[in-house]
Amino acid sequence: MYYRLKKRSCLRGEVTESVGIYAVPAVIAFVVVFGAIKKVDLFETFKDGAKEGVTGLLSIAPSLIGLIVAVTMLQASGFFDVVTVVLGPVCGFIGVPPEVLPLGLMRPVSGSGSFALLSSLLDKYGADSYIGRVASVMAGSTETTFYAIAVYYGSVGIKKTRHTIPAALTADMLGMVFSALCCKML
Repeated sequence: MYYRLKKRSCLRGEVTESVGIYAVPAVIAFVVVFGAIKKVDLFETFKDGAKEGVTGLLSIAPSLIGLIVAVTMLQASGFFDVVTVVLGPVCGFIGVPPEVLPLGLMRPVSGSGSFALLSSLLDKYGADSYIGRVASVMAGSTETTFYAIAVYYGSVGIKKTRHTIPAALTADMLGMVFSALCCKML
């Protein structure tokens, strides 16, 4: 019985790998054939799209560079450590482990920085610990708010975010609190 199940799962793996190998060339061939049927100048269309992509990149680059510099400065200055010490008692009172506070502070600003913090928390405390579970749920239920606003609002030229930042940061804070609450209840 085990041999048949193992053989079946190996067959699925081979089929999935075969589909993966041929999917991208098949989509590209479909686009080329469809463009030829519709009599679209594919190379000019490709060049126009690439030009738009570079223009979009140049419009959001200053926001992203500023965001990266700010995150690096906050990490290097020890700001997150100070905030953890100051807000630790409040976090403990509402049920959020103070150890995950730097993750909660970093998550709205930087996805890669927050995942580095998540990885270090999981290495230090373990994935099955309360801190590891809260950190994992928190990483999954919060958003990289400032990055998303910089990219999406910057790409369409929106300068005034109005209520976006307060609403998004409130959602991130509630995500932090409820991640601890859910992990404690479950």
